[in-house]
Amino acid sequence: MVVVAQISDLHFNGTDDHRHRVRAVLDYLHSTVDGGAQIAALLVTGDLTDEGLPAEYAEAATELRSPIPIVTLLGNHDDRAAFTAERDGVASTAPVNSALRLDGLLILALDSSIPGRSDGYLSDETIDWARAQIAEAGDVDVLLTWHHPPVHLGMPYMDSICLDADERVTALVQDHPNVVGVVTGHAHSPAATVFADRPLIVAPGVASTLNLPVEGPDWVNASQGPGFALHVIDEHRLTTHFRMLSSW
Repeated sequence: MVVVAQISDLHFNGTDDHRHRVRAVLDYLHSTVDGGAQIAALLVTGDLTDEGLPAEYAEAATELRSPIPIVTLLGNHDDRAAFTAERDGVASTAPVNSALRLDGLLILALDSSIPGRSDGYLSDETIDWARAQIAEAGDVDVLLTWHHPPVHLGMPYMDSICLDADERVTALVQDHPNVVGVVTGHAHSPAATVFADRPLIVAPGVASTLNLPVEGPDWVNASQGPGFALHVIDEHRLTTHFRMLSSW
């Protein structure tokens, strides 16, 4: 059994509110590690920053410190050049893809951001890279993660800027039986559905929660605290537990 934590949509912007929300989530996760629990990885699934500014990435680099191995990917509020300049010291506009190999699990973090746009897309370069990683890993479970959900969630505006999930993306999942599921962020609302006949899990937002139309006209649900997901991968099955903190 492997347990993977996921946080998403942190939107660092220099304010105490967003910073305290992130700290509360990390404190909770670190308390479980200190208690002997084994969280194998922490996924940070995009929108680290609010405007993609260098100062916001510097803030994120200061705050996002953990004894848990961190896998970070980018969202529509992020900027590839500013992120890589902070992380690597050299700015790059190439897709920011990464892999983490654990005992019995391969996590592939794919960059669905499109520079200058809010919707999502997985480039041919990214999909080819993912296929090569899966082939090289052999017969192990694979968890795919990117920022934009590849299906509509019943949230009109967020659905208008979801992933362009064309046949290449569907085939990436369907061609590999060892893919246990896909986990994303972007919607600021915990959700569970299906994509390409596999589980699709959308993490809560750390910075805020967005309402469904049935919850009223307000865009942000101010009653909700920062949230995160805990993914359990066991015997080729993905089970997800959501947590929303009541104080931060």
